[in-house]
Amino acid sequence: MKDGELVLLYSKGESYIVSAGSKDMHTKSGVIKLKLLKGKKFGGEIKTHLGKKFVIMKPTISDILEKKAKRLPQIITQKDIGLILAYTGIGPDSNVVDAGTGSGFLTMMLANYVRPGKVVTYEKNKKFAKVARMNIKASGLGKFIKLKQKDVLKGIDEKNVDLVTFDFGGTEKAVKHAYKALRPGGWLAVYSPYIEQSIKVVREIKKKNFSEPKTVENIVREWQSGIYQNDVYTRPKTVGLMHTGFITFARKIGNGK
Repeated sequence: MKDGELVLLYSKGESYIVSAGSKDMHTKSGVIKLKLLKGKKFGGEIKTHLGKKFVIMKPTISDILEKKAKRLPQIITQKDIGLILAYTGIGPDSNVVDAGTGSGFLTMMLANYVRPGKVVTYEKNKKFAKVARMNIKASGLGKFIKLKQKDVLKGIDEKNVDLVTFDFGGTEKAVKHAYKALRPGGWLAVYSPYIEQSIKVVREIKKKNFSEPKTVENIVREWQSGIYQNDVYTRPKTVGLMHTGFITFARKIGNGK
């Protein structure tokens, strides 16, 4: 394990993402000497000074986003990102434009999926762009991402891209720019928290030579099991993350501009 490499330390009910070779880390289960991680292999173990064992794992992008990335008020969740990947069918070597970077969560998930392809992401808000740059650096995906501090409503520089994603207010005003940027057969995916915004996007999509737009909502319900009066019960959790947003998909047809 190299100095500075990101590591997931996992124990039941407790886990951390750390950098190998960093300063000692204080946890509720004791102090972990992170310098001892150097030279160890994934799958090995490290103990706190109180003797609690942590398994050393290689973190996934989901681990990094959950435990290390800084969040601004709104992000596109993993369940919605999964829909974008599945519906558009993008893969390695795809080139993507993502507008409305925010914290960079969608940007990083897309980059992890399409690499060695590239993601160019647009964010006009200085504060959001600063946070996104920090998160992108921490993710280790920086060489696959280019962040532009620019208002996408003024146009998209890239051409012949495989996917354009939008997540910002007034997305309907940028549909024409997405159409110009996409290759024939390329996809547009627009995230909207409100159905009224989706309706505006659909109206603009129908003005261009896109396929018939499709708007979907993804609701995930987690279940739980437990024991009550010696009987096992299983039921949906009372509290959960239900509605997050609507995603509108459309595919560019032909070579129109």
